Amino acid sequence: MGRGSGAAPVSPRLALEVAALVLLAAAAALPSPAAGVNVTAVLSAFPNFADFARLLASTPVAGELAGRSSLTLLAVPNANLPQSPSAFAAGAGADIADVLRYHVLLEYLSPSDLARLPASGKLVTTLFQTTGRAPSDLGAVNLTSGANSTVVVRSPAPSSGSNATVLGPVTAVPYNLSVLAVGGLIVPSGFDLAASESRPPPPVNITRVLTDARGFNVVASMLQASGVVSEFEGDERGAGITVFVPTDDAFAGLPATDRLQSLPAERKAVVLRFHVLHSYYPLGSLESIVNPVQPTLATEYTEAGRFTLNITRVNGSIAIDTGVVQASITRTVFDQNPVSVFAVSKVLLPKEMFSRGDPDSSAMAPPSTAMAPGNAGNERTPQTRLSSPPDLHGEDSESSSAVATAKVTSWWCIGFMYLQLHLLLSLNLGDVKGDMSHAKKSWVKQKTGATSSDPNW
Repeated sequence: MGRGSGAAPVSPRLALEVAALVLLAAAAALPSPAAGVNVTAVLSAFPNFADFARLLASTPVAGELAGRSSLTLLAVPNANLPQSPSAFAAGAGADIADVLRYHVLLEYLSPSDLARLPASGKLVTTLFQTTGRAPSDLGAVNLTSGANSTVVVRSPAPSSGSNATVLGPVTAVPYNLSVLAVGGLIVPSGFDLAASESRPPPPVNITRVLTDARGFNVVASMLQASGVVSEFEGDERGAGITVFVPTDDAFAGLPATDRLQSLPAERKAVVLRFHVLHSYYPLGSLESIVNPVQPTLATEYTEAGRFTLNITRVNGSIAIDTGVVQASITRTVFDQNPVSVFAVSKVLLPKEMFSRGDPDSSAMAPPSTAMAPGNAGNERTPQTRLSSPPDLHGEDSESSSAVATAKVTSWWCIGFMYLQLHLLLSLNLGDVKGDMSHAKKSWVKQKTGATSSDPNW
């Protein structure tokens, strides 16, 4: 405030407090970066939904949600998911990604909203409806109140065979994302569940089964890159298959001298076939197997008695001896006739390719032309570069970009407000110093009788 003004100068403390309030108000008005909620990151805080989160991440659905807000996600707990969600969806004639889109409601619904459902129910559009693949409005779900205040999610079709009960709220990002637990996967109408039971089931996608499970990224990549997985479909239609899949930890524990990953593509394919029995064995059958020496798919391309596995029961678990290493079955990954998939603790190395002895000093046996499937003239050359499993990527780039843009905007606004605060304080401090100087000169004039003409005035 200038000296010619009759108003009192503004206190620097008051100016600071006013500017701080303005700064807080401006920060509160900034657009919230929560508009780009990462659904899989939200679910990561809830281990009971880890399988559902991985399922979302393995499909394009997680990326499709990055740019959306005001959503309700119907999440299925681990215990309520089928052993292979992809096989479940395929059995109904549906794609797993479309089934997941059917679990994304394009409306934010809180538990209180569910408590106020009308007697006729509430029709809510899903992400599946936006694909254009849903007939009429059958891409929506109907939320209805059931007995004991339960809420049931079902298709609006008159004869819907797929529905699930809302188990309760999981978490929420207010007005942006509401996550509700439901009792099972819901298949959209238009996929004939009854007809699927009477027709032969489609071949099991082993790579997808491994993607749905946890800890099989390496073997899933190898199967996809080698082309061996395509051979399984024909075998499923016969006596079935039993697949032993090493975990990622098993591959990490391989001695560097084994040089598995440096093998030529055709020899690497032999190792993969060595992990497959050309018959369907559930876990109980393996525990009581009559003939412990079992041929593998690799045996079919060589001669009888080569590339076999010795399967026995040791100390209550199932041991698999290759002649080089002894592994054990650690868990069942998938078991649905005619396909069973079991996790094993070690990579099964055939003695025909790797020498027996100390694993740290094992050396590869000389190559054998009998290992290659078919003649060189008609053999299909598989890919030699190992790629990542399908749809196993990191966080969506669009979501990250949106968050980064919001952060930059926030810092620019804060910087601008800081500059205003600095200028305001500078002006007020200058006025205060001027007023103090004028007061001092007046006091000196009164005491000394000096005039403005004096040199020191």
